[in-house]
Amino acid sequence: MSTEMAVGRDMARVDAPLKVSGRARYTVDHQFPGMVYAVPVPATVSRGRVQRLHTARARSMPGVLNVYTHENVRGKLFRVAKASGASIDENRPPLWDDEVRYYGQYIALVVADTLERAMAAANAVVAEYATQPHDVGDIDEGEGPVTVQSERGDAHAAYENAPVTLDHVYTTPTETHNPIELHATVAVYDGETYTLYETSQAVMNHRAVMAQMLGVESERVRVLTHYLGSGFGGKLWPWTHCALAAMAARDLHLPVRLEVSRKMMFHTVGHRPPTRQRIRLAADTGGRLVSLRQDYVVRTSRRDAYHENCGEATSYLYSTPNLRITWSHAARDVGAATSMRGPGAVPGLYAVESAMNELAERLGMDPLELRLRNEPGVNEAKGVPFSSRHLVECLRTGAQRFGWSRRDARPGSMRADDGEILGWGMASASWMAQRLPAQIGLMLCRDGRVRVSCAAQDIGTGTYTVLAQMVADALSIPVERIDIQLGDTRYPAGPVSGGSMLTGSLVPAVDDAMRGLRRRLFETAAQAGLPALGDAGPDGLVLSAGRVQAKAAPAAEGVPFEEVLVACGLAQLSANGKSGSSRKDPGADQRSIQSFGAHFVEVGWRPELARLRVRRVVTVIDAGRIVNPRTGRNQIEGAVVMGMGMALFEHTHYDERSGAPINSNLADYVMAVHADMPELDVVFLDHPDTALNSLGARGIGEIGLAGVAAAITDAVHHATGVRVRELPVHIEDLLEAGA
Repeated sequence: MSTEMAVGRDMARVDAPLKVSGRARYTVDHQFPGMVYAVPVPATVSRGRVQRLHTARARSMPGVLNVYTHENVRGKLFRVAKASGASIDENRPPLWDDEVRYYGQYIALVVADTLERAMAAANAVVAEYATQPHDVGDIDEGEGPVTVQSERGDAHAAYENAPVTLDHVYTTPTETHNPIELHATVAVYDGETYTLYETSQAVMNHRAVMAQMLGVESERVRVLTHYLGSGFGGKLWPWTHCALAAMAARDLHLPVRLEVSRKMMFHTVGHRPPTRQRIRLAADTGGRLVSLRQDYVVRTSRRDAYHENCGEATSYLYSTPNLRITWSHAARDVGAATSMRGPGAVPGLYAVESAMNELAERLGMDPLELRLRNEPGVNEAKGVPFSSRHLVECLRTGAQRFGWSRRDARPGSMRADDGEILGWGMASASWMAQRLPAQIGLMLCRDGRVRVSCAAQDIGTGTYTVLAQMVADALSIPVERIDIQLGDTRYPAGPVSGGSMLTGSLVPAVDDAMRGLRRRLFETAAQAGLPALGDAGPDGLVLSAGRVQAKAAPAAEGVPFEEVLVACGLAQLSANGKSGSSRKDPGADQRSIQSFGAHFVEVGWRPELARLRVRRVVTVIDAGRIVNPRTGRNQIEGAVVMGMGMALFEHTHYDERSGAPINSNLADYVMAVHADMPELDVVFLDHPDTALNSLGARGIGEIGLAGVAAAITDAVHHATGVRVRELPVHIEDLLEAGA
């Protein structure tokens, strides 16, 4: 039997055969006898009240079972208590009253015996509105009450007295989540309990929210998400369609399927909100920062409180004695915003890193050197050391692999062999690291297999695989003998799949479960009277390569754990493990835990064709130990491509006349595709950080996106001479500058 460790090794996904063969069941793959179909009716105004809903025609159409409105739903759904700890971004339950807060808000729900009939009936519902003036326009500086997020020294005075200063505004637009799998719910009600098949990144939270909205105990709600076609944060928390489907299933006593359309994805299931960030940097002539100011405004819906924390990484990324970060909200008549991959830090680092690149140019300094000169020794916001920080190594390694030393700093001065104008840019990256409470169940079976269960979920990132690797190493058995069960609230409570926190949170829970499992196995083996173990007691036994053996005995004399179970007449032996939040660890406030990285980008620019493309990217990541480098590279590569979309393409446009998202489809909402793929070189540094867990692993889902847009726009400037401070890059701006 191979003794090669599974953790740290490139491994194919254990669930890959199911996915490529079509046997993996996603939410809408679940079919039940008598299942009916629900289609929401969206509002066609952005603000006002529904004066009258004409539903008679829809109700009379063939196959229609019911049309739900605020008039017949009132009192059937409830709010989620803020003090409950359950998370939801759109706080008002659906069909709560006649008020319309945003374009596309659900004002009715049609249920019919086929999807086509439900769609036809939904189109037959006509609404009359009493409209009010709405605002979906751009955000301005100084909107809303200003909150100081972080401050040290006197940033204003230091800025005013510095020899080199920079003051610019950077803006990012609304971005809409567009995973392959649409949001959906299949709801089944048996008269007592709800079984909800969901597109969820957090099944335990989903259960808690739905129990409150339905007015029942959590034990009467079961949520399942076995496979997810990605979420990027948009599927973290329940949306209004979830409660509507469950309510309809209860009312009709029939299974109900509700799948949000692609157009509705732009209305009712969140988005990354636009931001406006004013960055003021000041430095001495040697390039040392003396002041950093970041004042950002985030757009929010009128009555929801989502905050895009653009200052998340700013306070600790670079050394400066004087810093001030403030934020405020700009309320608009739009749907609730939500988390999108790298919430806060991604738009925040676009602004900060862009400003650092501009400051380097003003100083006549290489932007790499500027960052090296401002490397902090500690987290200056908290005055505590970093548990692990290797940003300098990321920068230097990336520069060496990219060939940064060959960069001619003059804009437009570098060309490829085919004459294409080259632009080189770079940026730093960072993302927080945290551990959430987690529980896990381990079970040894008499057939020699091991069953692992957790009410976490695999959103496409490889959780099935990395969990199998961890347990395989703990038992010293092949991954092929591990069966992973995820995505069911009947399993031990797991954490959310968000914030790059899932894998790191599961490690200590696995450790705890293994301690309990070994103890039970040794106690069982000691009582079995197996000759190979002699008279060794529980304390005299060890587990090696899936075998129980006396400590002094050769490994070959060990007894496979399944034989121990058979000898004792047991079908299985199990133990549960748990771990708590890293915020409650001893000394948690005496260290700072983050991941770091660096991006180096080459773009190609052909003004005669108006063609701008990303040619190659080198990304170096310091995220502790990487459990599976193969799936880890997939994560970073996908994040880099998402960063390309952020920099060059993605922008949800709102019609100021109606308040509607007008490019609410995949033809007009432009994203990076395979044809845009550059040459990608992803490097992981190997610096395990045991501050969070015994493996020294931190999360990697988000950090690959942080900083990418700033590196690309820096490269665009190097190629064209145009500084882009408003995303995405507009080709017409580059052409006008070159005219």
